[in-house]
Amino acid sequence: MATPLDTINRTDEEADIAAINQIISQHQVGKIIIGLPRSMDGSIGSQAEKVKAFAEGLSSRIKVPMEFRDERLSTVSAKRLMRDTKKTSRRAGDDAVAAAIILQAYLDETWL
Repeated sequence: MATPLDTINRTDEEADIAAINQIISQHQVGKIIIGLPRSMDGSIGSQAEKVKAFAEGLSSRIKVPMEFRDERLSTVSAKRLMRDTKKTSRRAGDDAVAAAIILQAYLDETWL
């Protein structure tokens, strides 16, 4: 079962990549799954373009493969899950749970 590991609060690209590299080293990460915020019609909007640009810069600085996953409605699912389990919801908590939902969907599709 996928569980949230850490949330990186974006500061600048160098610090963000350093934080990701530290997590990769500490936890022997074999693949990075990146949530791609597609529009509801499936198109790539401005936010998804920003994510792709960051991922492109990241790929040249890390040694593990990366894969994009559609993250539409993951935050909605995370909020619903947290509400249903009666936990207090905060933005960082929503993001961590949304990331776990994206990762779990990937694991469910690829490991079955």
